[in-house]
Amino acid sequence: MNTEPIVIEQAFKVPASRIWSAITRKEEMKLWYFDLPEFKAVPGFQFQFSGGPTPERQYLHLCEIMEVIPDRKLAYTWRYDGYPGVSEVVFELTGNGDEILLRLVHLGLETFPEDNADLSKQNFQIGWKSIVSGSLKEYLEPSDH
Repeated sequence: MNTEPIVIEQAFKVPASRIWSAITRKEEMKLWYFDLPEFKAVPGFQFQFSGGPTPERQYLHLCEIMEVIPDRKLAYTWRYDGYPGVSEVVFELTGNGDEILLRLVHLGLETFPEDNADLSKQNFQIGWKSIVSGSLKEYLEPSDH
């Protein structure tokens, strides 16, 4: 069983406070992540959203904020309604000045059912890379083309 977490790192040329706003304000999150009905970066806050590979195959994500260090770290649990397993997503910001490194770590994926390809580590790897290095990067640093 592979227990290695997924780790995605992306550098941004914007202040940490700008990245923090993008990963903690639901109005901004819906522009690059998911459209969450409610979100508060407060330990113990529970939020949920639906998402999946096709309109017919959607999963209800159930999450709870575990740790908040403004402009530095956001961690929450990530599980699926009706499925065993609990994982944790951690966003960490390091650096200052001209370049901030965002490090996303998703641990505990091995706790999800192995017989469901939608919940496979490979799918998460592809998804997080697309979200962090694609959608979020474009949101925070729009290209001029």
